[in-house]
Order: sequence, then structure tokens, then C-alpha cells
Amino acid sequence: MLPTSMSKGRSSSSNSRANPMFPQYLRRIIKWQQMDIEYTFWQMLHLCTSPKVVFIADDVLIIVVMIYVELHDGCSYQHTKYHKRVGSDVETKNQWARDDPAFVVICSLLLSVATIAYCAAYDHSATHAVFVVISVLLFHFLITGAILATFCWFLTNTYLREESPNSHVVEQRVEWLYAFDVNCNSFFPMFIMLYVIHYFLSPLLVAHGFIPLLLSNLLFMVAGSYYHYLNFLGYDVLPFLERTTFFLYPIGIVIVLSPILILSGFNPSRYFMNMYFSQRL
Repeated sequence: MLPTSMSKGRSSSSNSRANPMFPQYLRRIIKWQQMDIEYTFWQMLHLCTSPKVVFIADDVLIIVVMIYVELHDGCSYQHTKYHKRVGSDVETKNQWARDDPAFVVICSLLLSVATIAYCAAYDHSATHAVFVVISVLLFHFLITGAILATFCWFLTNTYLREESPNSHVVEQRVEWLYAFDVNCNSFFPMFIMLYVIHYFLSPLLVAHGFIPLLLSNLLFMVAGSYYHYLNFLGYDVLPFLERTTFFLYPIGIVIVLSPILILSGFNPSRYFMNMYFSQRL
């Protein structure tokens, strides 16, 4: 979380300090020794079983220190520093986003393996299989994730931040990289349901008939609802945001839309499988 002031000058200087973080994040992708693999798998497991534990655990790692700075006119303003423990070290990060790309790297690898499994079962050529793996990794995960993170980043910073009662209190903003982290956390259980579980059930789900139609829509409904629930949890833990229940509204849309799709005979499994493997279905 990056502290920024009310003034435009202070805000721009804070943003300039945040910019070096992203290149450092990208450089660490190729440095496995700097990634916390064990903690990443712990997060992935609990995102599927008890997601609140993940967000509470991340929140506990942040120690809040309140500093009161005297101004020249005798007034004081409150500045908040966040000391985040990484591994066994205690560092002042002034951020909420992970600086460890292990989650993105491992999730990308698992997604690639799952897509290769689909290609081995349903594809008709090695060249097309390579295209499918690259397109799924880029469009299903990275590009779509970046678009959704940008939308949530804009939404939270523009409409959901609490208004500071004191003009001297330093404001906090949601980092774009934190929004991308939340999307990655929300994506992983959906990946388990729609890529892993779906793979083993695909012979049934792509078949004709009402039962495959019903099961496919139910699976997609649960996966979509769980994604938005985790998205809500990711922003609800930020103390400077309000009205975060907004992120739960899409769950209602998903639940209402599912019976409509069932009654209309739309099978999402057949639709997406036909998109990539039409000659084998």
C-alpha cells in the first residue's frame, strides 16, 4: 500500500517511487531461489479450502505504526507506515502487493500443464496444440487478468476509498499490482474447477442431453461465484476501502443467469471446447 498525500505533487512523487517495483517484480520471475514456493502452495491450498485464512495470514504480516509529525503551525498529521515481514526478514514495504512472483509463475505452469492435457485428449495436431496453450495462458490468465485488475484498481481508487475526515491524514491507494494479486488469488480455485475437475468430467459434460447441460452450468456457476467471492475478500481486508460488498453483486448475476442458460439449452462446456477442439467433439 503506497501512502500518498492530498496534493498532486506528493501523489506524483509517490507514484514515481512505486514505478521501480514492477521491473524488480519481472526480474524475480527468472530467479527461483528468491521465490517462496512453499508459502505459495500453502496459499493455493487454502484458497480452495479456507480462503479467509489466506487473507488473514497476509494481513497479520503487516504491522501498522502510527507516526505523528508536527507541522510548523503547531498542527500534526498522521502518517501510517506498514512494515511487512517477508520470510524471516522485516522490511518496510509501504505496499500491499506481493513482491514475490511465485504465485503467478506456478499458476502459469499449472495452467500450461492442464491445457497440454486437454490438447493430448482432444487436439488434432501439435502445431494447433502449441497455439492453444499460448492462447489460453495469455488470454485466459494474463491479459484477461490484467484487464480485470485494471478495472478493479480504477474502481477502488475512484469510488470505494474512504474519504479522509482530516485533510492532513495521508491517503492510501490500491496498487495495480495488488489488484492483479487479488485476481490471481481468485483465479486459482476457478482454475481447479474449470480446468482440472472439468477435464476429468469433460466426457460427460460435452455429451448431449439435459444432465450434461445441467452439470456444466452448475460447475460454471459455482466457479464464477467463488471467483467473485474471493475478489471481494481481497479488497475487503483493505482498511481504507468502503462499500466493498459491491464485489459480491456479480454473484447474483451469475446465479440468475444460470437457470436462463439451462432453459435455453446452452452448454458452456461444449461451447468452450468447440472453440478450440471443434473437430474432435
